[in-house]
Amino acid sequence: MRLINLKSGSDIRGTAIAGCGEEVNLDVFAVQKIGRAFVKWLAEKTDVKSLSIAVGHDSRLTGVEFKNSLTQVFADAGAIVFDCGLSSTPSMYFMTKYTDTNCDGSIMITASHHPSHKNGLKFFTKSGGLVGSDIVEILNIAESEESASFKLEGKIQGEIIKNNYTLTHYAPMLVNLVESKIGEKAPLKNLKIVVDAGNGAGGFFANSVLAPLGADVAGSQFLEPDGNFPNHIPNPEDAVAMSFMKRCVIENNADLGIIFDTDVDRVGFVAKDGTEINRDSLIALVSALVMLEQKDGHIVTDSVTSDGLRDFITEIGGVHFRYKRGYQNVIGKAKELNAGGKYAPVAAETSGHIAFLENGFLDDGAYLACRILVALAELTKTKKPITDLISKLKKPVSEFEVRIKFKNAEGFSEYASDVIKNLTEYTKANLELEPSTYEGVRANVKSADGWFLLRPSVHDPNMILNIQSNQEYGTKQIAKLVYDYLIKFDNLILDKLEAFVNTK
Repeated sequence: MRLINLKSGSDIRGTAIAGCGEEVNLDVFAVQKIGRAFVKWLAEKTDVKSLSIAVGHDSRLTGVEFKNSLTQVFADAGAIVFDCGLSSTPSMYFMTKYTDTNCDGSIMITASHHPSHKNGLKFFTKSGGLVGSDIVEILNIAESEESASFKLEGKIQGEIIKNNYTLTHYAPMLVNLVESKIGEKAPLKNLKIVVDAGNGAGGFFANSVLAPLGADVAGSQFLEPDGNFPNHIPNPEDAVAMSFMKRCVIENNADLGIIFDTDVDRVGFVAKDGTEINRDSLIALVSALVMLEQKDGHIVTDSVTSDGLRDFITEIGGVHFRYKRGYQNVIGKAKELNAGGKYAPVAAETSGHIAFLENGFLDDGAYLACRILVALAELTKTKKPITDLISKLKKPVSEFEVRIKFKNAEGFSEYASDVIKNLTEYTKANLELEPSTYEGVRANVKSADGWFLLRPSVHDPNMILNIQSNQEYGTKQIAKLVYDYLIKFDNLILDKLEAFVNTK
């Protein structure tokens, strides 16, 4: 298998453990080749003779093995290597910014919320996360074996320095952030806050951030790292995961619940009354926070956000810019708007990737949690709940999401483009095409007071159909309309969509 097939958006992802009918395509040897290519690529991009590179991993079963391989590869190339052990993705970017390390680049070993047999790599330089074109360059170098014996000029052997920087540097920075914004020490001393780390890398947040801030964290769950993910999928966008967090908040009478994904670049919340704050609700909350500070900000979101969110952002003095799915897409668009003179303080994806202009547009779940904690502390003083900030957000009456796979996945990208092109023409003729649709086809269906969006997946060989309606049975009505059109395409697996249409 060619290494280029491991590209997944702006990351690398693959099968690291055999099982589930999938062959291993990301093993130690592939990781080593990619690591050597990264050193060569980084040396060429930075044009420096002495490189420093940080490596961290989440709780995945192959994380330590991959980390050991990478640190040795980098040391053999002559680099100074910071072995950070169990880490969060944001803390690995922090390694390129922290003055005591000031790394030229870093790698986080993670596959986000994907199943336990998967793993992957995320890359950072001082200017931020790598984009898709960078990944292509690195994989092409790895395929060509150009980097097989690459060494930094004048370097015989590098050095490996071990330190859990997440605990020694990153967590204290988060504590200082909250205390400085509120203006007092231990500002959470009267609050009970529970954390669900999903057995990923986010367990540190309870005892190394919340506890020093004075919060009571008793009742927090699944803090121990375990790459088998024995309790629930570590994904704040997932309904089952959120149900675990909701139960934890209610049973412990907590003021707030915080749930992270595996590598802590995404987060969701549950309020004291059990209200789930993720997806559109989370974007609305963040929008409310930044609009309190400065109006007329452009909130860049992915393509699946609701019309209710658009109306909410408009009502609080902001501008909703609905763009493409993918955290690097929304971040890139927000940076572009700011560079063009339009104030865009937030880039947000409904999956829980939220990036602030003030934080260098790093999608950092722990940083976002701290921003929410500051608001919670201030609202508590006036005896208002955190949900008070989003009380005017109108939610759809019904919604539905399904992934549509292909019977034959070969050439799926071209096939998906053909389906979307045809559906777009049908929409123009029979429905209402949403203006400024940047990916897929988004159609307004007035008869059902709702909309649908069909788009290709960012990472996987399938298409995702999202439907929302302000009528109880509107979603099913729209689903039938889409099903009746898609049935003519013989390479689509429509069983789940058909089942939804036929439910009573």
